[in-house]
Amino acid sequence: MIRIPTVSAERETRGAQPFEDFVALLAELYPRAHRELELERITDLGLLYRWPGASDAAPVVLMAHFDVVPADETDGWTHPPFDGRIVDGWVHGRGALDDKGPLLVVLEAVEDLLASGFRPLRDVYLSFGGNEETYGHAAAAIARALHDRGVEPWLVIDEGGAVVDAPLPFVSGRAAMIGVGEKGVATFRLTAQGDGGHASAPHGPTAVARVARAVARLGAGTFRARTPVAISRMLRVLSERANGPASLLLRALAALRPVTARAFAAAGGEPAALVRTTIAATVQDGGSAANVLPARASATLNVRILPGETVDGTLRRIRRRVADGGVTVEVLEGSDPSPESPIDGPQFAAIAAASLAAYPDALPAPYIMMQASDARHFHRFWPAVYRFAPLEMSAAQRAGIHGVDERVEISSLERGRDFHVALLSSLSPATSA
Repeated sequence: MIRIPTVSAERETRGAQPFEDFVALLAELYPRAHRELELERITDLGLLYRWPGASDAAPVVLMAHFDVVPADETDGWTHPPFDGRIVDGWVHGRGALDDKGPLLVVLEAVEDLLASGFRPLRDVYLSFGGNEETYGHAAAAIARALHDRGVEPWLVIDEGGAVVDAPLPFVSGRAAMIGVGEKGVATFRLTAQGDGGHASAPHGPTAVARVARAVARLGAGTFRARTPVAISRMLRVLSERANGPASLLLRALAALRPVTARAFAAAGGEPAALVRTTIAATVQDGGSAANVLPARASATLNVRILPGETVDGTLRRIRRRVADGGVTVEVLEGSDPSPESPIDGPQFAAIAAASLAAYPDALPAPYIMMQASDARHFHRFWPAVYRFAPLEMSAAQRAGIHGVDERVEISSLERGRDFHVALLSSLSPATSA
């Protein structure tokens, strides 16, 4: 799978053939699934498999995506990113974790269950998209098609959290982090106009200066810190793995959400991102020569929106903070945050039980996913949508996602398969009662 460069951001230059090759590879690797499941192409990059169940109970949807982000060998990869090398029990390459590994373990489980003669009691859909990294229009089309057909999934699971070591300071052991929602994502552009001319005689604020000042005004405190319910629940669950004062502190933070918001915001980094909308200037543009004043300059902002807020509200807030009539702010693309899926219901319990079957030492805990996923397109229609890739991911491995030296351990892939076998085997119509 890794050897096929399904780089969605480079599809115009690479062409469609890698994606078609990948679809053909799935049929070759998983013949039983392709004989016994119904496959439908929805858009040119959406694959929807249906495994008919023995009853009319509400179905389960297992999601993944088969496109990957670009990778450059000159960035210092230990093994070439598209070689798919297996070394010392590890699979190396772009997509090992995001998201070909999680896709593989779904199909491994289905293939093994089919070989054993298993038939699910409820329909099982496999939804695989080929452009998640470029917004996910294929998954959006699949979700819309299911909705228009009156399909009402009981449970949807996509990529997201994983099995991690020491998820918080002072918390020992491992945790299975199950995403119950995700932040919204939006791209904004700031644009300023100015008088062009020779750089030897600048006059007034230039277009570049206006944009730079606007970006500087959008600091970490642009948005108020607030603790989502899922984060409070996460702290309460993880307090079970902390000792002494640390356990008391986590329980106190779980109960005192305003205090948690202030503490996490002050910590910065990932803790701050859990409790506030974040802004990152990612692209700046303007100017053509060192001695020419540009007549126009712009900056692109990547904004991750906390649940409870909206793209429109974020736009208004940014405009108020910029406070410059000479700078326009526009939304290039945006999705609102998802709602939080139930934590105390049977769906979360089913995921937690399957996780414990595969990873008995990993404590299941809810959290809010900071990245965007295809799951958000399903969450627009249905409430029980969760984000969990049942693979072990160390901090170093997580850094390799969209980075260098992405890799997954073969034993983790085996446990990921076991997770899906346990999940599908346990779900019956009675579960929805």
